[in-house]
Formats: sequence, C-alpha cells, structure tokens
Amino acid sequence: MELLQTLLDVFLHLDAHLNEWATTLGPWLYVVLFLVIFCETGLVVTPFLPGDSLLFAIGALASLDGSPISLPIMMALLIVAAVLGDAVNYAIGDYLGPQVFQYDGSRLFDPKHLVRTQEFYERHGRKTILLARFVPIVRTFAPFVAGIGRMTYPVFAMWNVSGAIVWVISLTLAGYFFGEIPIVKENFETVILAIVVLSVLPIAVEYLRARARAPRSA
Repeated sequence: MELLQTLLDVFLHLDAHLNEWATTLGPWLYVVLFLVIFCETGLVVTPFLPGDSLLFAIGALASLDGSPISLPIMMALLIVAAVLGDAVNYAIGDYLGPQVFQYDGSRLFDPKHLVRTQEFYERHGRKTILLARFVPIVRTFAPFVAGIGRMTYPVFAMWNVSGAIVWVISLTLAGYFFGEIPIVKENFETVILAIVVLSVLPIAVEYLRARARAPRSA
C-alpha cells in the first residue's frame, strides 16, 4: 500500500519530482528517463509506467529558466527510446507468438486468436501502431500483438518511427509551451489526470460502440 501511494504521488506530482531528480541525478536524468520510456513502450510487464504525462512534465521542466535539461537532446533521446521499445516489443511478440499459440486445448492460447490478430492488423495495423502511441496500456501491447500477428517489419518500422516522433514531440512541446502557464502550474495534478482521461477516451468510445453494434441476446 505504501509503495502504491508513493507511485501515485510521483505520478501526480511529476513536475516537482523531476526537479528533484534533476538536482540529484544531474546528466544521469537523461539515462533514467530514456529507460522509463523504453520500458513503458518495450516491456508488456510495465504498462503502468508514465508515458504521456511524463513527456508533458519533461517539456514543462525544459521551459524553466536555467533548466537542467536540453529539450532538443531530451526529445531526440526519448524518440530513440520509444522506437527501440516498440521494436523490442515487436521482436518479443514475433518470437513468442508461435509458442504461445501452440496449445490447442487452451482458450487463451487458441491459434484462432493468432489468425484474428493477423486479420486485424491487415485491416487496421498501420494506423493502430501510430494511434496507440497516445493510448496508455494499448501503447505497450500494440507492438507485441503486431509481432504475434506477423505484421511485416518494414510496415511496422515505418509507423513505429513516425508514431514515436509525433508522440514525443507533440507532448513535450505541449508541456514546454503550456506547462509554465500559471493556471496549469497551479493545477498540475488536475492537468495530469486530464491527460490520462483524454488518452483513454478513445478506448471507452470504441468499447461503447462495440457494445452498441453487438447483437442483443433474446
């Protein structure tokens, strides 16, 4: 419980904690943030790590007079982290896919799920990889499922790179230009929560649409 409270405090007050870490870590802050973004996008076991909110907070920190970080360098590093994270996630999915779906008697590992995944990415894969960048949880699992579904790597790589560039630059610049506005700075916790809500909104909308389209049982 104490660990959960600590993580929640860090999440809601990223601006304050980033300032503390910058003072404590110095140049190592670049390494730490690189690893956070890499793990959040590259490991299916760490979807709880901050992504959108962290990028926004980094931009806000970079806008301060005498900021300890260089925004261009930070953005370049985080784009590389996001690209490598998705690439590793894809590779893991590509490697594990045949093994995960070889158990004929398992509903979870039914080979039919692999076929459905392949069909899904044939129809929606390209835009899914880019749009998933802005959706927590989905962002972590999309490249893994793309690997399992055998999306061709050149197609995946193109949308991986473009998605990483758009995601990192848009959110860090949003933090840079809006993070130090007095009303935003005074209500940073609310802004972070709003970013999360807006990020998961597409999932909620799609879920409601799917339920509305589903045939009603008699």
